Amino acid sequence: MKLKGKVVLISGAGSGIGRSTALLLAKHGATVVVNDVHEENGKKTVIEIKQNGGNAVFERADVTNSKDVIQMVNNITDNLGKIDVLFNNAGVPGVGEIHEIEEGLWNSVMNINVNGVFILSKYVVQQMIKQKSGVIINMSSCVAEIGLARRGLYAATKGAVLALTKSMQVDYARHNIRVNALLPGTIYTPFVDQYLRESYDDIEEGLKSVTSRQLTDQLGTPEDVAKAALFLASDESSFVMGSPLYVDGGVVFGKNT
Repeated sequence: MKLKGKVVLISGAGSGIGRSTALLLAKHGATVVVNDVHEENGKKTVIEIKQNGGNAVFERADVTNSKDVIQMVNNITDNLGKIDVLFNNAGVPGVGEIHEIEEGLWNSVMNINVNGVFILSKYVVQQMIKQKSGVIINMSSCVAEIGLARRGLYAATKGAVLALTKSMQVDYARHNIRVNALLPGTIYTPFVDQYLRESYDDIEEGLKSVTSRQLTDQLGTPEDVAKAALFLASDESSFVMGSPLYVDGGVVFGKNT
């Protein structure tokens, strides 16, 4: 029960890493606020948490919309009194070489992956300052640290999130707020399944290509990242500040040959 009594807000918690993290953090005693734009998926996560004996509520909000976010934060503080942990997890893929990417896609992915982190953090951190405590976890990616084919757009967004994390930590340390980033490798989620189907004619060929970049022949699971998020959310990481935590199977710092 590492998070007993804590209120945790997770964006994009209706599927994938967000869902798995919501389930795990609820298991450790947190009251989880499940945020997603897809109401059906988000409510399914809440139902599953409650069936497992945990506490959760659903809040539909578009993290790129300030009005939505303000209303959500107000709802949480009115009903639960505080926000101890924010996990900026919501994000979308963007695949292609730069000359292939339409400007509309570029702007859309930037808006969700970068502006969404900014807007949600902007309004949650104000509550954390009042509380004089808080934890923010930002979802970056190992592609923020490496060059990877056809990932310029996605890498740009996740590099921005990593840089933002470090500066946020400097700004908010004096308020007893910790800010860290998760940098997953390829985690087998619907998000990655979509990428594989868009990028490869044969999904098995795609899986083989992806795992060749790792030091293990197994793709990561959402649960692998959820465990890392639990560590950053808990007091066990009290001396971890402004740091990237790699959950990538050795992609960044390892070589197979």
